[in-house]
Amino acid sequence: MKKYFQILVLFITLVLSASCNDALELEYDGRSSLDELFATRNGVRGYLNSCYGARIMPDINQATLTDESQSSEMVFQGSLASLWYVDAFSASNYRNVDGQPWSSIYQAIRKCNIFLDRIEGVTADQLASLEEEILSWKAQAHTLRALYYLQLIKRYGAVPLITRPYEITHDFSQDARAPVSTVVKQILDDCDAAMSTPGSTLGFSWTVRTGENYIMNRAVVQAIRSQAILYAASPLYSDATYTWSDAAQITGNALSSLLVNDYKLWDEQPTGNAAQNLYELYFITPHDEQRARDKETIYPGNRVNIWGNHGMPSTPGQTTAGACPTQELVDSYEMQATGLQPITGYTDPQHLQPVINTASGYDPENPYQGRDPRFYATIYFNGAARDLGATGGLARDDHFPLKLDLSGNNVSVTENEKGEFTVETLGGDPNLYTSTLGKDIDAASGSIYVRLKYKSNNHITNAQFFFAQPNAAGGQSTPENVVFNKTDEWTDFELDITSYRNQSWWQWGKPGHRLRFDVGADAGNIIQVKDMEINVRVESVPAAPCESFVGGIDGISTTNRRATFTGYYLRKYNNWKSGRDNNADGEIRMFRLAEMYLNFAEAAYQSTGNPETAINIGNGISMSARDAVNVVRRRAGMPDLPAGLSKEEFEKRYRNERRVELAYEGHRYFDVRRWKIMEQCERYVTGMRITKKADDSFSYQRISFERDSYKAKLYFYPIPQTEIDKMFSHTGTDWQNPGWN
Repeated sequence: MKKYFQILVLFITLVLSASCNDALELEYDGRSSLDELFATRNGVRGYLNSCYGARIMPDINQATLTDESQSSEMVFQGSLASLWYVDAFSASNYRNVDGQPWSSIYQAIRKCNIFLDRIEGVTADQLASLEEEILSWKAQAHTLRALYYLQLIKRYGAVPLITRPYEITHDFSQDARAPVSTVVKQILDDCDAAMSTPGSTLGFSWTVRTGENYIMNRAVVQAIRSQAILYAASPLYSDATYTWSDAAQITGNALSSLLVNDYKLWDEQPTGNAAQNLYELYFITPHDEQRARDKETIYPGNRVNIWGNHGMPSTPGQTTAGACPTQELVDSYEMQATGLQPITGYTDPQHLQPVINTASGYDPENPYQGRDPRFYATIYFNGAARDLGATGGLARDDHFPLKLDLSGNNVSVTENEKGEFTVETLGGDPNLYTSTLGKDIDAASGSIYVRLKYKSNNHITNAQFFFAQPNAAGGQSTPENVVFNKTDEWTDFELDITSYRNQSWWQWGKPGHRLRFDVGADAGNIIQVKDMEINVRVESVPAAPCESFVGGIDGISTTNRRATFTGYYLRKYNNWKSGRDNNADGEIRMFRLAEMYLNFAEAAYQSTGNPETAINIGNGISMSARDAVNVVRRRAGMPDLPAGLSKEEFEKRYRNERRVELAYEGHRYFDVRRWKIMEQCERYVTGMRITKKADDSFSYQRISFERDSYKAKLYFYPIPQTEIDKMFSHTGTDWQNPGWN
């Protein structure tokens, strides 16, 4: 077979302007290259690694396309938010936060198909490998293919189902989009195939070995099963092939399998001033692949930058307010003492007239008091503490070591094995240079010191430091003389040079810059020097609380991308210690155990009609929908949902719980679609305009933003129009999703 096989991407991504006969004219034998790859251990592993390339990690910016956030980026014409909010997309110019992933996912599926086809003919002896390893590689490919099809159906609904490499003679006219239920069956089959692999350490295990971060494992299989069946039973996707009873059985089994294999909700309380509560601590703590500390994360995501990309304008280096939380999200956080929702709905379409639940304990004049602990870990509100550290101390204490040159003017210099320099002056104007700085001291703020330890045979009253650049020209000596006392004990020396920074001549402190040490003016001085350095220190000054009121340092605006549009800023994932010199922000997880509890809870109450009915979920565990939700609530420090709720009442509380627990994790976008409630959620979102009064109290006014991004066509991504055109020419069928023609 010709080069066609090397360059052939899926039929939907291949430019099919030429016929298959044209492809045969190409010269390179792609199958031969695959033969070579699958003949070596490194070749097989390398090809498997290439199968990983299309995973779609959750993205905080997706929250701006939901009722979780209003984006400050909407001020820029042509930004994703500005186009999204006015429904400016067609099938030919559509994009989402993940771009248009159709082609990249299908290319990755093609690689998985080739891998699974080729690995069947490979033995452990041929690769000088272990059979367990080869079985693990196959399981990874099955898991990846299942994940890719899950990511496809979530975005596109019915999609072509391809599980074998296409042959050169493939008849494209017979291709069709498979129903979601058919694709889900394949997802479950792939999951079963992966789970049939031995679960030993060298095989397909429940965790990963050191150095194998982000590798597919048995826990990921359970997460894929849970989410796929939940979607298959949901209103947007269901064709009655899979029932809620099926979903309850599969999500329950996935949950119990994880629980008996040591997956647990994060329960580590913060110590000191690390975080406000355990929920916040979890999301600012990077996962550890060996699960020594974090036993909740099933599959990680990417590290994020909240302080700069979704931060407050008073934070140095911040570029945009980004995903500004909406008032609807704020309203969803219950009162901790009562476990009741403060706002139960709105009397107007624009959400400007809330229905206040007086029994909840909510005070409209103090709207941020007494809320669910997850509220404080997720949202910066007016008056929220930004700095959890104690006052005083140093926020920065950086050291830039310097050595002395072993030559100079009228000096003799020696260095011993301890890094101690002895300088003897031999005549007039004795001096020598230090080594150069390796990096910028970046001391636009704070204090700057020259520090060292010394011994001296004489009392030297006329020493100086000259702040030389790589060349002496342009430098400046210390204006006053520097004194070294006579001493035969190591003595600390510290010279505060901070004031020089404000002088017109100051250009010092860049990589390559150095000091010249003028050791008095006469011969006969012997001075020993060690531990010489530049020390930059910044005193710790706690950041002011968030001031999102009108005119505050983080005040609301609808014209400045760096300011909040809604009166709120994102806190989830943000480590209060993060800043321009230290991004310590956390990461979004793709799958975690809390979602598995919630997936089961939804399937269970839907299947039984009663949130109190316990279901045997396997592995000796029985659980009801209410039990599952309460596990998640208790971890957060919230009261249990009450007994006796009807199915309809429980559904409302469940959906609110899911919204709160999984905020900014990429779920809300798909949840409002699969429940088919997008229009009531996405047409209007609100913020809070806060005004400071003369007595320092505040008034609160809800403000509304109208969007056109609630229309039915947005339930699914459009299939790229170029692919639609190609397949129409082959099948005579328009594959496009509704509303995108």
